Amino acid sequence: MGPHPAVAAIRLAVRRVLHDVLTEFHRHADHDRPAEAARRPAHAARSRYAEAGAVGRRTLPERPDTPLVLVACSGGADSMALASALAFEARKLAVRAGGITVDHNLQPGSGLRAAEVVTRLTAMDLDPVEAVAVHVGREGGPEAAARDARYAALDAAAERHGAAAVLLGHTRDDQAETVLLGLARGSGIRSLSGMAAASGPADRYRRPFLQLDRQAVRKACLVQSLPVWDDPHNIDPAFTRSRLRHEGLPALEKALGKGVVEALARTAQLSRDDADALDTWAAQAELSVRDETGRLECAKLYVLPPAVRRRVLRRALIEAGAPAGSLFARHLEEVDRLITGWRGQRAINLPGRVEAMRQGGRLVIRQS
Repeated sequence: MGPHPAVAAIRLAVRRVLHDVLTEFHRHADHDRPAEAARRPAHAARSRYAEAGAVGRRTLPERPDTPLVLVACSGGADSMALASALAFEARKLAVRAGGITVDHNLQPGSGLRAAEVVTRLTAMDLDPVEAVAVHVGREGGPEAAARDARYAALDAAAERHGAAAVLLGHTRDDQAETVLLGLARGSGIRSLSGMAAASGPADRYRRPFLQLDRQAVRKACLVQSLPVWDDPHNIDPAFTRSRLRHEGLPALEKALGKGVVEALARTAQLSRDDADALDTWAAQAELSVRDETGRLECAKLYVLPPAVRRRVLRRALIEAGAPAGSLFARHLEEVDRLITGWRGQRAINLPGRVEAMRQGGRLVIRQS
C-alpha cells in the first residue's frame, strides 16, 4: 500500500525540483571540468591519480560531487511537510539535504522554538542543520522588514554551506494572497505574477508547493504525525496578510464561489508569462533608443508601447542607482510624462538620490 495521496503529492513535487537541481548541478560541473583540467599542472594530476591508487583507484573529488539542498523551515505545517519530503526523496537521489530555521526574535520564546525545529530536522537525518537569529528592522513595515531579514539570513546560510538550492514552503494559497496584495496596491503585471517557482541568485530559491493547496500540505503533516507550530502572527489581524487570509479570501469565496484560489494562482502564471515577454521586448528596445553617447532619445522612446517604454525607464533608473524596491508606479508615471507630456517640467527627484530631466531631446538620468 502506497503513501497517503497528500504525502505522495508533496513528495512528487519535491522530487521534480530535486531532479531539476541535479540536472543543473551536473551541467555546470561538466562545463567547469575542462577548464579546471586545463589549468591544472600535469604533475598535480599525476599526484592525485597516485593518491587515488593508494585507496583502490577511487577518484578523490576536489569538491563534493553531490549538491546540497537546504530547506527553510519555520516549524509550521508547510515547511515541516517540505522538510519531510526533502528528507525522504534525498535518500533516493544523489542529493545532500540540510535545513535552516530563522529566529526573528519577534516573540517570547522564539529561541526555544528555533531549537525545537533544529531537533526535529536533525531527527529527519538532515545535515547540516542550524538556527540563525536575525534582527528585524522597521523599513517597509513589519512584514517586509521580517521578510528582508529572513532572506538575508537564508542567502548567507546558502553561501556559507555552498548550497545549490534552498526550498521554500509557499503554497498555492500563499500565491493567491500575493496576487491579491499586489492588486490592492495597484501594482503592475510583474507584481500580479506573484512568486516564481525559482527565484533569487542563480535561481537559488525553489518553491515546490506552488501547485498544492495549504489543506493538502497540512493533511500530509497530520498523516505522518509531524508536529507543527502555528505562528500566532498568522492569525493576528494587525498584519495585512493575516486579514486577507482569514477575512478577505473567505469573503471572496463566499461571494464568487469556490475556485478563487486556483483562479488567482492561474492568473499569477499567465501574468508572469506576459511580464517575461515584455521584459525581453524592453531589453531589446533599449538598444535602439539610445544615441551614440548612450543617452536615451525622447522621440524614440515616445513611439514605444507604454508598457515597453516604462520598463526601459525603470531599467535605466535602477542602473543609475534607484533602489528597485523603492520605485513605484507613481515614480515611473512622472518620468514617463517627461516623454509623453513635456511642458518644460523641472527635474524629478527619485529614490536613491536619482534625478531625471529632459535636456535637448534627451532623457538625462543621474545620481545627485
